[in-house]
Amino acid sequence: MKLGEVSILTSDVVRLANFYKSLLEIDNGSNDAVHQMIIAEETMLAIFNDGRDPQEHRGQNMCLAFTVDDIDKEYQRVQSLGAEIIEKPTARPWGAINMSFADPDGNIVYLRSFPKQ
Repeated sequence: MKLGEVSILTSDVVRLANFYKSLLEIDNGSNDAVHQMIIAEETMLAIFNDGRDPQEHRGQNMCLAFTVDDIDKEYQRVQSLGAEIIEKPTARPWGAINMSFADPDGNIVYLRSFPKQ
């Protein structure tokens, strides 16, 4: 079995998709208000409006994690997007440097890098 898609549920697809297009530096050429594919390679990242009130999504245990080459550069870029920083880049005992922030809907996103030894 292969993971087919990860979708982020939202009531404002255009706003949230625009945030992730800026974050990931991707232009998907879409402004669809119901469903946008942001990453459509092996595993897709989609932004989707399932018709429910956003308050119904609260309490779901979901976050996204992306591996990046330069965590300090990405930290500056995430700040410039106006995202709420939860944790600045912090070295972890297992060798990664992680940071976290909230997307415009309050979903937690982690960026991590693995510095070369």
